Amino acid sequence: MMLLMPNLAWSIWSTLWKLNVTFPAGSGNIEEIVLRWIHIVAGILWIGFLSFFILAGMPMLKSLDPAIRAKVFPEMASRGLWWLRWSAMVTWLAGFRYFMILAKADAASAGRPHAWIGWIGIWFGCWLAAFAIEMALIRAGNGALGNKFVTGALVLFVMTATSWLVVSLLAQPGVGNRTLSIAIGGGLGTILFFNIWGIAWRCQKRLIAWTRASVEQGTPMPPEAVKLGYMATLTMQISFWLTFPMLFFMAASAHFPFLSGG
Repeated sequence: MMLLMPNLAWSIWSTLWKLNVTFPAGSGNIEEIVLRWIHIVAGILWIGFLSFFILAGMPMLKSLDPAIRAKVFPEMASRGLWWLRWSAMVTWLAGFRYFMILAKADAASAGRPHAWIGWIGIWFGCWLAAFAIEMALIRAGNGALGNKFVTGALVLFVMTATSWLVVSLLAQPGVGNRTLSIAIGGGLGTILFFNIWGIAWRCQKRLIAWTRASVEQGTPMPPEAVKLGYMATLTMQISFWLTFPMLFFMAASAHFPFLSGG
């Protein structure tokens, strides 16, 4: 056994020594791999914390005695939401920059080097409109709609329609599967990014402050706390389920070429 160890180490070293390692030339390749790495690492944190809140955090809080829940919720939510929202920010910024690179490359291949600016504008405008509709549905979910499953189904319809619209508008000559798949996956990621910063965090930071005040000062929770809690929870749940189609289209950009321009 002792004789085999030096031989094994020498064999591994010889194999590594013979490897032909060649890094791609050009700053563009370096930027792309750095963006991908940042996007993936930050995305793991983002989806990980979102999954924790939905699958473990919220059920655990519901099981606690109200007095204990009031003490646990502000600490868990403030710490967890810090990681959630800032990892979302980093993920989105890195992904958006990478999407710009792909759009510019497709525009150059199509012989229209400046067309990517219009494509990005169309893409962002469509998903911003989808978020506005989603926000209106979530706000109404505690009133007119009254059922979170109905609200969720309507949001799913809006996201499906927006995905179809975006691909229809961007599927032009020269636009490849990578750009079109990320137009959907990145669009859903943009919705998730807006959800955490535009709805969930805006509701939760007020709930955290009110809960702390109720514990430390005995201040009663305002009547609107119920509505804000409902909106924050529903937004997080919708975001969780949207991660599945988002991840499919992000993976399909490189591993399942099924979309192409006209």
